[in-house]
Amino acid sequence: MVAQEFTVDLNKPLVFQVGHLGDAYQEWVHQPIPTKEGPRFFESDFWEFLTKTAWWVIPLIWLPVVCYFISKSVLMGHTFPEIALMVGLGIFIWTLLEYTLHRFLFHIETKSYWGNTVHYLLHGCHHKHPMDGLRLVFPPAATAVLLTPFWNMVKLFATPSTTPALFGGGLLGYVIYDVTHYYLHHGQPSKDSLRHLKKYHLNHHFRIQNKGFGITSSVWDRVFGTLPKTKAAEKSR
Repeated sequence: MVAQEFTVDLNKPLVFQVGHLGDAYQEWVHQPIPTKEGPRFFESDFWEFLTKTAWWVIPLIWLPVVCYFISKSVLMGHTFPEIALMVGLGIFIWTLLEYTLHRFLFHIETKSYWGNTVHYLLHGCHHKHPMDGLRLVFPPAATAVLLTPFWNMVKLFATPSTTPALFGGGLLGYVIYDVTHYYLHHGQPSKDSLRHLKKYHLNHHFRIQNKGFGITSSVWDRVFGTLPKTKAAEKSR
């Protein structure tokens, strides 16, 4: 007797449904529903509230934290050129971390109940409902938890006086990433560079989802060979 395939009911909270998809989860989650209205995640209003974040909350909360950490290195005697170099290096480190997390964690393939559930919460929901404006940026509570291992990572290779500025630069890189990510989905860029970046990112969502992992740039996709081919290049094959 063949077991009946599980069907997700989009009119009910999704989080505890998607795990039942098993092997079919990967195919389901990469068939986007491009409506601006997002699904309900949880039955509980409290947990549902925690999954939603307006884009402007990110700079409002984290830019003061960035300034605090950078100022600590200033007070320890570093000059402004040195601070600028450390902040720039922190942003550069973030771009690599952004690419690595997106490629190897956010796009990990799952099929178990809890694997599917966690993946959906982490990134799958964004691929299923890519235009959901309240689930495009990372909730601050989750970011706060992840900052501790990031701080400890920076401390491994930096001195006590440079660690705060490097950390602040990395956090600034994250803020730039999250607001850029929101803009690429909902903004209407007039500059060619941003129009290209928007097209590049939406291509990842709607055409080639296993390529194009960069958000703020395509640099690391070029370095690591995950740059998607253009439609013209595909037609010429």
